[in-house]
Amino acid sequence: MSDFKFTRPSNFPPIVKNLILINAIVFLAQWIMKSQQGIDLIMYGGLFDWKLEYFKPYQFFTHMFMHGNLTHLFFNMFSLWMFGRILENFWGAKRFLFFYLVCGLVSAFTQEIMGNFNVAVGASGAIMGLFAGFGYLFPNTELIFLFLPIPIKAKWAVVIFVGIDLFSGMANISGDPIAHWAHLGGALAGLALVFIWNKTNRKTFY
Repeated sequence: MSDFKFTRPSNFPPIVKNLILINAIVFLAQWIMKSQQGIDLIMYGGLFDWKLEYFKPYQFFTHMFMHGNLTHLFFNMFSLWMFGRILENFWGAKRFLFFYLVCGLVSAFTQEIMGNFNVAVGASGAIMGLFAGFGYLFPNTELIFLFLPIPIKAKWAVVIFVGIDLFSGMANISGDPIAHWAHLGGALAGLALVFIWNKTNRKTFY
């Protein structure tokens, strides 16, 4: 008899579920401390430019669990669920968590090296890694975005988003609140990891 056992993919696998929960709890703590105590936790957990006195090494990790407002949190967590659940079901919890954290850390280092900024917060860099990895593994999957209500293949969506971030990062437009270099660093880390794993495992993905 075969030992194979089919496991139905989960809509909320454990790492994705817990990451969303942690981000929500941290945002709630930010709101409570700001409204009740007048303490802005971003001053401690946000990623500051290394040239500023507020910079601390631990911010490479903490910044990816903090968000500037509820809209920022919602879109990041929705994207985490949309791409993360598929990748976690595909890879398993341990590999997915490693992938997510590496993309977030590389995005922070890229922002520090390339960005001219004061402070950056959010999971966007890690999520760009998920998006890029998804596009590599499932290139012909058709996606529909809220602001672009037409189907577009994942591989072309990645190219478009990376292109926008590259142009915007190089243009360095005054008043632009988006950490474009962090996005690019996360996407590059995601592509590199998936490429290495793909070669190592000798699998072909469609």
